Amino acid sequence: MNYLFLKSIMHKDPRLEKKADELFDFLSKDFSVEFTKKTNAENEDISLLYIATGGTAGLFKESLKYLKEPVVIVTSGTDNSLSASMEMMTYLADNNMKGKLLHGTKSEISSELEYILKAIETKKHLSNMKLGMVGKPSDWLISTNVDYSVIKDKTGIEVIDIGMDELLAEIDKGSYKENEHTKELLKQDFDKKEIEKALHIYGAFSRLVEKYKLDGFSVRCFDLLTSVQNTGCLGLALLNQEGIYSGCEGDLPSLISMAILSKISNKPIFQSNPSRINKENNEIIFAHCTLPLNMPERYKLDTHFESGIGVSIAGDIPKGQATIFKASSMLDRYFISEGEIIERLHEDNLCRSQIRIAAKEGVDKFLNTPVGNHYLICLGDYTKHLKEFFEII
Repeated sequence: MNYLFLKSIMHKDPRLEKKADELFDFLSKDFSVEFTKKTNAENEDISLLYIATGGTAGLFKESLKYLKEPVVIVTSGTDNSLSASMEMMTYLADNNMKGKLLHGTKSEISSELEYILKAIETKKHLSNMKLGMVGKPSDWLISTNVDYSVIKDKTGIEVIDIGMDELLAEIDKGSYKENEHTKELLKQDFDKKEIEKALHIYGAFSRLVEKYKLDGFSVRCFDLLTSVQNTGCLGLALLNQEGIYSGCEGDLPSLISMAILSKISNKPIFQSNPSRINKENNEIIFAHCTLPLNMPERYKLDTHFESGIGVSIAGDIPKGQATIFKASSMLDRYFISEGEIIERLHEDNLCRSQIRIAAKEGVDKFLNTPVGNHYLICLGDYTKHLKEFFEII
């Protein structure tokens, strides 16, 4: 990765370059990437500038035509570097350009740069993404109908419509590729015929993913209850485990949110419904009938909650730190909160995988965040990463 080194011609001290070398050697070890010093602007995914001294704002302005947003400015901490950098940041703001200023110790700069690099990487990942919409959104998801061309313009994501008839034709083939996970599922204490039927749906999903070269998809899954007398829960669980973003109910905003959180965290993602709230304790119960099979500590198979048929997943997600997240499809509204999973529940009046989370953000804010009826949860705290992502885009 290249960085642009700027210093005034009035400053001749060789220690200025040595100081930059020491910082970027430190960062190279943190990020396992080589940083190369340049004195001319390079057109890269990230525009990274090291401001060694004051008197460099003119050089910065000349370089801007070659730079991409966000422009990341790193100060040296000496020789009027900070004041020059503040001038540059003001110029960016005055011209409606995105910029980030990093100042502090090597460790502080490394930490802030990690958030920025992950945000840029995630933005680039979205721009190359192809998602499938199998059927239309479920009838109760009245806020999820969106213009695919607007999504493409805003995020770069391509959305492809796939008819339910095509999915049903694939299911009728009655086949799937066996692997260690499918073999393990057939060992579960559950009706083997129902598991096989659910695995046929998994096979159908897998073939559509391969045919359309999809990074992920969402499916109008409740239609399967009447058409094939089974559910997509098991197939979604398997594909999410394999790294294919797989969502329920034709909910495109949730699918996009799942992709963002998964890319940022490198963790499996639980798409779930908020089911009950305790305002006094800032606790939310989330539940759904599917989740990635590599997310819970243990799981068992059960029927689908609403219908009582098919195969769903009742998983015990590990207790501990978690992130709650949801964004609109246009990424112009979102909810982000750190939380702690404090209990795994097994109530018979909720979807099969259930967790109680103590949310850091107040539940009043949660209740008044207009981003639909599904939220995405991963293990670990990635709230700063998510907030940095929305600053970057």
